[in-house]
Amino acid sequence: MESLVTFFTSTLSGVLSSEAVTFIISMLPVLELRGGLLAASIMKVPYIKALIICIIGNLLPIPFVLLFIERIVIWMEHFGPTKGIAMVFRSKVDKHRAEIEKYDFWGLTLFVGIPLPGTGAWTGSIVAGLIRMNRKKAFASIIVGVLLASVIMSIISYGVLGAVIH
Repeated sequence: MESLVTFFTSTLSGVLSSEAVTFIISMLPVLELRGGLLAASIMKVPYIKALIICIIGNLLPIPFVLLFIERIVIWMEHFGPTKGIAMVFRSKVDKHRAEIEKYDFWGLTLFVGIPLPGTGAWTGSIVAGLIRMNRKKAFASIIVGVLLASVIMSIISYGVLGAVIH
């Protein structure tokens, strides 16, 4: 993730403001809020401003993912070149379905909020959409998960890692 963040910050920082780069990185799958806060720390965006930008950027695409992911995956399954990607989505859902269904709101919250590879708001919304979790409940859970991730990543990006970088 750090190499992707470095790539995007170095490529976009000459063209866009640090805040815009932070916002864009926060919206991207895989990088999300975690990458946005790391980028903001590297570009010396003030912490509170970075936190607000990252949370908004991370949450902005999620309602659309929740609304459309099932239809998109079904379409991808019927279209040869994207069938493999659809199967990756389905296997990701199958891998996490039991835990999320068992613990419902809090299962999805922890899945989104604990910063591990392959977790986050995008993946959480894909899983929630494909298991047909209530959208309002899923979105509320993802919001709480993103807030949890923001606390953890703030400590890492602006605390521990921030002390090393600066």
